[in-house]
Amino acid sequence: MEKILEVKDLQVSFNTYAGEVRAVRDVSFHINQGETLCFVGESGCGKTVTAKAIMRLLPKGQAVIKEGSQIIFSGKDVLKMDGKELRNYRGNDVSMIFQDPMTSLNPTMTCGKQIIETLRLHRGLSKEEATKEAIHMLEMVKIPDAERRIKDYPHQMSGGMRQRVMIAIALACQPHLLIADEPTTALDVTIQAQIIDLLRELKEKLNTAIILVTHDLGVVANFADRIQVMYAGQVVERGTAREIFYEAKHPYTWALLSSVPKLAKESKQELYTLQGTPPDLILPLEHCPFAARCEFCMPICKEQMPPETVLTDTHRLSCWLQHPDAPKVKSFYEREV
Repeated sequence: MEKILEVKDLQVSFNTYAGEVRAVRDVSFHINQGETLCFVGESGCGKTVTAKAIMRLLPKGQAVIKEGSQIIFSGKDVLKMDGKELRNYRGNDVSMIFQDPMTSLNPTMTCGKQIIETLRLHRGLSKEEATKEAIHMLEMVKIPDAERRIKDYPHQMSGGMRQRVMIAIALACQPHLLIADEPTTALDVTIQAQIIDLLRELKEKLNTAIILVTHDLGVVANFADRIQVMYAGQVVERGTAREIFYEAKHPYTWALLSSVPKLAKESKQELYTLQGTPPDLILPLEHCPFAARCEFCMPICKEQMPPETVLTDTHRLSCWLQHPDAPKVKSFYEREV
């Protein structure tokens, strides 16, 4: 498959009154055409910052993409693009579905007008052509009675409908890559499933690559091709969906998997809770960032950063438990499975 995006050694810092917050630390990955890559991890791990860095949407003056970072899209260096190139890149090549449609959509414009504006700006369509295409896009994302709903304002639609409008805007220019930042947040379980099914259907129809940002492994179970687990601004484990769900080796991945409710469990059984808090990202991390919360922590975990261990061509992780001299442990997640 053709590699359309490659990120190398991405480092993003925020300048705050308390000091430099290193939100993303040496993150590298790639995504192929038509593939779905999911970023998974708890809040503050760097998922959204990584996604916004790809779009060059980080706040100027506050966020800094460090020297040595590379974001290559179809052979072009995104970090060296000028204003005109960026306008073509955003929308035509890469689009983003933002986390909260109520704050991302303009409340003073009809939903249809917001789609039409995108089509006229990026594809150069006439007003009549753009209106017809906007109706088609609303039909594609399964909004009923699209010709009437195109005149509705965001507040006249439900949360699920607003999210569909956001997807329609993002897909209006048929981008090669779609970044979905928590597209199912604040939606009920039924609507969550519908949105994921819609994204899967559109991916197959348009052959669009998708980066899905989420904290919920349950959402990506039947959707992701590959998953990368992030913690404290780093990728701690990456692999195919099957490798992460059935052959996970990092204690943090085990914790995420154990916190997903399972139908097979008894209703009164307590759900696993990961104790402790993530490390302060202002401080330099010279050892395993998960050491303070890990039940398998060894002395070396608090002294040195673990090297990356290659298990297969697709499955890699950074954990001292993979060292030949480390004790063989059976995780709480493996005991459940």
